[in-house]
Amino acid sequence: MHVKLLTSDEDLNEIGKVLLQLRPQYNLENLKAQIKLQQESGYNLAYVKSDGRILCVAGFVIGQKLAWGKHIYIDDLVTDENHRSTGAGTLLMNWLKEYAKEIGCGQVHLDSGVQRFSAHRFYLRERFSIASHHFSITEL
Repeated sequence: MHVKLLTSDEDLNEIGKVLLQLRPQYNLENLKAQIKLQQESGYNLAYVKSDGRILCVAGFVIGQKLAWGKHIYIDDLVTDENHRSTGAGTLLMNWLKEYAKEIGCGQVHLDSGVQRFSAHRFYLRERFSIASHHFSITEL
């Protein structure tokens, strides 16, 4: 298993298939179009690959905020349902933490839906804190 940062479209189809497990409101073509649009604004994809298969994917942005300074914000994080509890998620999370340090970030953040209990257990094991409530208006 190794972590790669997406630098070309080489693995985008397979990455998209894993991301669809988290974002089922898309089809593969719409998802890839949305990824390309977000990449124009700094969206990055890192993924774990083993034996030609994508096991885990993280979509993230590097940002600056008054509250957090330079940070990585993880928008999307999913391990393929057939490869959970294999260490792929931990490998990717460790990579994200190290990458954040390498590029001068002091923090890593993410939001997680309140219903994602197994994901929350993983985040707590990975030393994340429940630091705030996220409020939103989803229809204007």
